[in-house]
Amino acid sequence: MKQGFGHYWRVLMSIVLIVSGVAFGLSSSWAAEPAGLNRYVLEALKTMPSGKGYDASQTAVDRLASHVTIQDGVIQEDLKGTKATFCSGATYVVFLRTIEMLRKGGNVTLSTDALQRLADLGVKDGELVFGRWNANGPGTAKLFQELKCGRNFTDYTQAQPGDFMKIWWTDEIGGKERGHSVVFLGQDQTSVRFWSANQPEGYGVKVVPKETIRRKLFSRFENLDALKHVTKLSAKNGFLADMLHQSFTWEQVVKECSVKE
Repeated sequence: MKQGFGHYWRVLMSIVLIVSGVAFGLSSSWAAEPAGLNRYVLEALKTMPSGKGYDASQTAVDRLASHVTIQDGVIQEDLKGTKATFCSGATYVVFLRTIEMLRKGGNVTLSTDALQRLADLGVKDGELVFGRWNANGPGTAKLFQELKCGRNFTDYTQAQPGDFMKIWWTDEIGGKERGHSVVFLGQDQTSVRFWSANQPEGYGVKVVPKETIRRKLFSRFENLDALKHVTKLSAKNGFLADMLHQSFTWEQVVKECSVKE
C-alpha cells in the first residue's frame, strides 16, 4: 500500500527522538519535551563530564569552590581539577552553566555583584546562594522560593526533564537525613531516571525504583530575571542553616518553600 508523506515524516521523527534519547542517556520510552528554561538546563547537562567518583567531604566542597571563578566577566568551572565530587555541587554547576548559556544568548544581564554572589562557593550551609543550594533539606527549593525564580512541587505528573529534584531516602529531614540533589530526566510507572554526582561513580545518569524514594521535591527554574536579585538575599537563611544539626517536619518544608502538593 502506498504511504503518504505524513507517514514517512512520522517515521523520521520517531528515529530522531530515539537517537536523541540514546545520545543523552534516555531510551525513547523516557524521552519527553522539556518546557521553558528546562531545555537550557538539559543543554548545560550535556557539557558536564562523566565519572570522577563521589566525595561529599568538606575537602570536596572546598576543592570545588576553588575551581569556580569569574574570568573576563564569565563564571568558569574548571572540573578537570576537582576530582571526586558531590551531588549538590554537581547540580549547582549545571545551574551556573545554564545561567551562563542564557547570558551568552542575551537573555539576561547580571551585575558584577550578582555574578560574584553566584560564583562564591566558599560559604557555609544556608549562606548566600550556594550555601542555600548546598544545605540539607530543601536547599534548592528554598532558594527558588526566596528569589521567586521558579516553583516547587511534588507531583510526578507535573515533572519534566530539566527540573531540579531533591530526593529523601528516609523520613528524616535535616541533620539526620539521607538525601540526593539531582536533575530529573524522566520516569516510567515504577522508576525515576536522573543525573547527578552519584555513588560511587560520580557524574552520570542513574535509575532508581520509585519505591525507594520516601519524599521528593521538584524545583523548576522559570524566572530568569529574578536572578538579578541574588544580591538582595540575606547573608544567611536560618531555616537552612539549622538543617545541618536539627530535624524538621515535611509540613515545615511545605510552608517554608511554598510547595504545591
